Amino acid sequence: MRRVLLLLFITTVQFSTAQPTNAQEKENTRLFRIYEDNDFLNIRGQGTDDAYTNGLRFDMFYTKNHPSKFVIDRNLPTAGDGSVNVFAWSIMQVMFTPADISIAAPQPNDYPWSGGLFATHSLYSHNPKKKYSYQTELLLGVMGPMALARQAQTFVHHLIHYQKPMGWGNQLGNDPLLNINFTAEKQLLGKQRWLDVIGGGQIFYGTAINGLAVYPLLRIGKMNPYFNGYIGQYGTAKQTGRHRGRRVQAYIVIKPEASIMFTNALLEGGMFSDNTNKLNTKGLPTKPSNGLRTIVYSANYGAVVSFGNISMSFIQSSSSEWIKGTYSHEVGNISLYYSW
Repeated sequence: MRRVLLLLFITTVQFSTAQPTNAQEKENTRLFRIYEDNDFLNIRGQGTDDAYTNGLRFDMFYTKNHPSKFVIDRNLPTAGDGSVNVFAWSIMQVMFTPADISIAAPQPNDYPWSGGLFATHSLYSHNPKKKYSYQTELLLGVMGPMALARQAQTFVHHLIHYQKPMGWGNQLGNDPLLNINFTAEKQLLGKQRWLDVIGGGQIFYGTAINGLAVYPLLRIGKMNPYFNGYIGQYGTAKQTGRHRGRRVQAYIVIKPEASIMFTNALLEGGMFSDNTNKLNTKGLPTKPSNGLRTIVYSANYGAVVSFGNISMSFIQSSSSEWIKGTYSHEVGNISLYYSW
């Protein structure tokens, strides 16, 4: 009898070890993100309210267990055989203002009053074996009064009893925004799960932004493999096997970047709208008079903390001037993630 019980025990242990439960096999397939860009968020405690002053975004990321039937998805580039493909739908509002928002008159030697509202559809495709990825983003939206930036900033400033923005009557005009943005990344160096050195490049093309960017990306800490897929970077299934992602993540991110900017509708005005309107009493154009700075440098750094399905990140971005004769600028980003 004892031998029978011992045999049953050994068989049960072997079966449970060799056959993981559904919970162990399960990977998170959904990720919701909300993020806020704001120049008042500053680790040095020197917040501002000018230039690129705010961006609010909501994203829904998801995977599919079968090839997508959506005609656009089928034509987006993937990172080869065995790639982990994560799709996303997003909506975002952004706004720019000059340094002194109490002035109602145009300020052509500063950043313009400008707002954008757009939706995006994206594919994040990572190849875990060859350690490279492609990200394609399709953007469609509007800029100008239709973007509702005036109403959004006025409401928030009234809510927190802050300075009323007075110059939105000078904002750049309505115009359609249509862009395709493509990013390619490749691992240059990796050490277990505590160090990643990645090289990346971006191309922006359309009526919103035309430009190029290159950057190295450094991640240091306790983290899931970067090229195992976008969702795994910010969340891990509750139970995981030996070779799957870790439940707790905490790592820092450093990303210096150099960009070449050919056009930017949110700073210069769109292709179809008339942004040369003048204020009768001043005769000053609402459009910036100095033009874009072609080469822009930025430093992005921060940290990501993740426990199970919940993650949070804070990234500080410091950039050189975007418009000639203006000033450098800092923006903080705080993002919250929930995966399942």
